Amino acid sequence: MTNRTLVRRRGTGWLASALVLLAMSFAFTADSVFSQQQLPKFDFDAVHYDVKATLHPDQESLTAEAKVELVAKTDSSTILFELHPDLHIDSVTLASDNRKLDFHRDSFNPLDVVVSLPSSAQTGMHVTIDFEYSGAFANDADSPTKDVRFAWIDKDSAYLLLPARWFPLTDYPSNRYTATFQITAPDTFAVTGTGASTIPTELPPETAGEPGRAQYTFTCNDPGPVGTFVAGNLQLSPVHAQGLSISVFAPPSAASTAGHMGDALAAILLYYSSEFGSLPSPNITLAQLPDGTLDDYSAPGLLLLSAHEWNNNLDQSALAHVTAEQWWGNQVLPASSSDAWVTDGLAQYVAAMYIEHSAGESGFRKELTSFAIGSVMYADTSPIAQAGQLQRYSPQYESIIVQKGAMVFHMLRSSMGDTSFNALIHDFYVQHAAKTASIDDFEKLAQSRLPAPVAGQPRLNLVAFFSQWLESTGIPQFKLDYIIYRTPKGFKVIGKVLQPIETFNMPVEIRVDTEGNPVTKTVQVIGTSTEFNIDTFGRPKPDGVSIDPDDDILKNDPKLQIRALISKGEGLAEQGKFAEAIEQYQQALNIQSNNSLADFRVGEAFFYQKNYSSAADSFRSALDGDLDPSYRWVEVWSHIYLGKIFDLTGSRERAINEYEKAEELKDDTGGAQKEAEKYMKSPYTGPDSQSAASAPSKQAKP
Repeated sequence: MTNRTLVRRRGTGWLASALVLLAMSFAFTADSVFSQQQLPKFDFDAVHYDVKATLHPDQESLTAEAKVELVAKTDSSTILFELHPDLHIDSVTLASDNRKLDFHRDSFNPLDVVVSLPSSAQTGMHVTIDFEYSGAFANDADSPTKDVRFAWIDKDSAYLLLPARWFPLTDYPSNRYTATFQITAPDTFAVTGTGASTIPTELPPETAGEPGRAQYTFTCNDPGPVGTFVAGNLQLSPVHAQGLSISVFAPPSAASTAGHMGDALAAILLYYSSEFGSLPSPNITLAQLPDGTLDDYSAPGLLLLSAHEWNNNLDQSALAHVTAEQWWGNQVLPASSSDAWVTDGLAQYVAAMYIEHSAGESGFRKELTSFAIGSVMYADTSPIAQAGQLQRYSPQYESIIVQKGAMVFHMLRSSMGDTSFNALIHDFYVQHAAKTASIDDFEKLAQSRLPAPVAGQPRLNLVAFFSQWLESTGIPQFKLDYIIYRTPKGFKVIGKVLQPIETFNMPVEIRVDTEGNPVTKTVQVIGTSTEFNIDTFGRPKPDGVSIDPDDDILKNDPKLQIRALISKGEGLAEQGKFAEAIEQYQQALNIQSNNSLADFRVGEAFFYQKNYSSAADSFRSALDGDLDPSYRWVEVWSHIYLGKIFDLTGSRERAINEYEKAEELKDDTGGAQKEAEKYMKSPYTGPDSQSAASAPSKQAKP
């Protein structure tokens, strides 16, 4: 019965039919819920793998066998695995007697594979299962995180990252296991990955005319989240820096960067080791990851940076972050997917601490600005403590768990003080290295490391702090209401801090800028209205009273909302979704009509849609806008884009005029001067794959 038929009926017949349809709907819902509830949990943990995988670049596919040894955590006869939906399972057998086992993919989540044992396994019993499977990673929409490419094979390169679930996993991302991997690839490929590798074995062609193959063996004797590999035209360049041995794998064309990359990595490794504790092995492999949807990835003993991140003008922040994940994400694993803040959020924040160490306060503040922008992009989607509701590596996950998560660690540090915070992070790593950790573990340790109260000074209430920032989605928006009085000794500022969150309870700085030295006072802001008073000697300046002047607290304000909307648009534009990106930029312009960055991004989106007239109008608006000094590069690149538009539309003289203006600015952000010089000599005719110059793609990090 269709809804259309139902609507046409009248009287008791209509009512009866409606009740039948409603009952059917409830029955279907109940069945769905029952099915989801009956889906077995991870009652078994994999403890060892023997995986043999053959890459077929010509077919862009792989064939594989996986022998999985598991241990039962409870009495159970069903085993839940996760395996990439694009991989076809040919057979599942019980290794002890080669008996075929029943299995099926879950109809609600094709990532889940349920295997039925002939009889129930008792708690602590070991079971070994053999899988044979094959397939091609051809559809990013089928990825465990939609549109994020964790695995890829083509004629030139390949990579298999653990989140792809390219072999059957249990309890990802919390499980540890030992493993042996045999990766067979064309002998024109080099393969590197997790584990100790042996000299590759040359295999003869199976048929006449077939290219030769090589088999690489990787042994992982230390339990961990191992099973990540990259293959292709890679050249090994050993680097010895600051007492460390670093194996750098990159295409021959990038071999000259190995020394620079190795030196930068060594400095980061030594900093983290001195601050938090050492890794089990000081040596590490750094390899180039083919460009895809991930900029970087970290696996035990292995760091991957994408080709577009790999150059002598290395983004220290990216390398610092992926290296931090060796500590927080490989050595320390989240106890469950909902505990990911203690690894992914912390890795992001300690990377900023390295930038503070290497580049000073200004570099550190840029990182915090980036975190704050990311935090508000999807602020209402989920609390941090419910990370399990989000897909890892999705934009929502990156916003809430990684970016906002990092800001929460910074607020904790600001409130505790550097000494107590650094001791907390060091002890947390020492206690949980090679183990899992939960948010509750971190909260308990933080409570024990909270510094003693100082008379007359506000004290951090950790119960309120963690409730606000981990269990809630709210972000405060502060307002000040105050009056300035003249006193016999100077001036007094009396006022209130107003914000909308009833349970908010944190120390917050208020600064009064005066005609003399500024005066700063820390006030315990509790609830929606908190009174304060501050005495000053010098006369306060007009609008000179500010709250949280150093932006140490995550707070919502129009400027941050604008930046978040632009950042959302940039993410969509990078996926080629220009119409959706323009909608985000337009929302930013609705808040601030003269925002140069938003106008520039609109122009850029129109440019790539070949709507050159609208693009030119937007670039002109960008030049006439606020030209925020934080994004001064907008000016030079607006002129360059205008020059390209005039070249394409046959106005060479006007194009040269724009390139000249770009050169006069002498701003070389993103290789702008080389770009302008190039098209001064010959007209722009369209995209040039040989050109390395481009406008900055991430507004938070120009």
